[in-house]
Amino acid sequence: MRFSNKNEVKIVPSIYIVLVAIFVTNIFVNIELMSSDEPVRFSHYLPNIVVLLLGFYIHRIGQSFDFDSDGETVNLKNNGVFFSKFMEYRVKKAEFPKRKLGKFRISDYFFYSAVTIYISSRRRRGYKKYTFNTTFLHRKKKRGMIASMQKIVDNQKTTA
Repeated sequence: MRFSNKNEVKIVPSIYIVLVAIFVTNIFVNIELMSSDEPVRFSHYLPNIVVLLLGFYIHRIGQSFDFDSDGETVNLKNNGVFFSKFMEYRVKKAEFPKRKLGKFRISDYFFYSAVTIYISSRRRRGYKKYTFNTTFLHRKKKRGMIASMQKIVDNQKTTA
């Protein structure tokens, strides 16, 4: 099974631009308020704080996700969205044979979703842990990914 969330994350750069526009507008409003006789209060800075927190959140979750379990290997990849046409940044990759997938866990909160995979290693005891952001992945694709990885884990248990 192979899929990506490239179409879903196309909205993230637009959100960045809108947040920057709101932030700059609020800065100009605050400068105007400072030049007037009215005292500047914390409530004047509150919109900028909210926009900064929202921008940090969008930056944190705004990642594309690629999944490929065709063939003998499983490939998972996260990549940043904003400059992805020019360069790869914030890249997290895992490519491993299917036999090494020990277990996986899905964390699905209201505003954040992730898949954590555990890969067995010859050099170390236990598992190596990788976490991939799947926030912008549609529910149908998540179910397909879970079914594919569950099938791999079940095949590991029956052959062991």
